[in-house]
Amino acid sequence: MTKAPTGLEYIPVERKTGQERLRLPDGVPGSQLIDFWAWSRSDLVSNTSRAVLAEFIIGTALGVTGGVREEWAPWDLTWEPDWELKPNEIKIEVKSAAYLQAWDQPSLSKITFGVAKTLTRVETRDAKNSVRARHADVYVLALLTEKDSSKIDPLDTGQWTFWVIPTYVLDQRTRSQSSISLATLERQFQERATDFSGLKAKVEQAAREQWRVRPPMDEETGKRHS
Repeated sequence: MTKAPTGLEYIPVERKTGQERLRLPDGVPGSQLIDFWAWSRSDLVSNTSRAVLAEFIIGTALGVTGGVREEWAPWDLTWEPDWELKPNEIKIEVKSAAYLQAWDQPSLSKITFGVAKTLTRVETRDAKNSVRARHADVYVLALLTEKDSSKIDPLDTGQWTFWVIPTYVLDQRTRSQSSISLATLERQFQERATDFSGLKAKVEQAAREQWRVRPPMDEETGKRHS
C-alpha cells in the first residue's frame, strides 16, 4: 500500500552548474549561484570550508566527485574500486585539521582529530535504542600542514598530509575512543601517512586490511561476507 505524501519526504538534490540565477523581483539586478558560492565559501581556511574541501580533495583522488555531497550521510565518501572483492563499495570518513586558523592566533593550533563513534541521522531519532558506532570502513585524517599564514593555500595539495586508517584499528585503541593526536599518528601510524599522489593506493590498502579483519555485512542476509 502506497503511503500518502505528507510534504515532509526526503528532498533529492540535483547537481548545480553555478549558472542558476537568483529569482528576484523585476528590475532588481540578479546574481548567479556561483556568486553565492564565491561569497559564502571563499574562506577555505575556516574550519567548516576546510573540512568540506578536504573531502573534495580526497574524493578527487578517488574519482568520486561527480555527484553531490550528502550533508547528513553516515560517512563522507563512497568509493567503488575495480577489484575482486565483493561488495566493492568502500565507505570513507574524512576528518581534517590545520595549524593555522582564519583568525589571529597566539600560537599554532594543537592537532587532534575527532574520531568518536556516532549515531546516524535516523538513529538519533531513537537514541535510547541505538548504539554508537563508526559507520565507515576507512578513516582519512587530513592535515593542512602549512605553518606560515602568508603562504597557506588549501587548494595546494602539496600542503596536505593524509593518514589512512582502517576502522578496526581505531576500534581497538585503548587510550582514547574519541580523538587521536598528531603525536600518536606520527609515533604509531607514520607508515599509513601519504601525500596526495599516494592517497588512492593507501585507501585501497586500508580497505583490504579492514575487510580481511572485519568482512562487511551482506545487507540481504545480515551475515558477514566470507
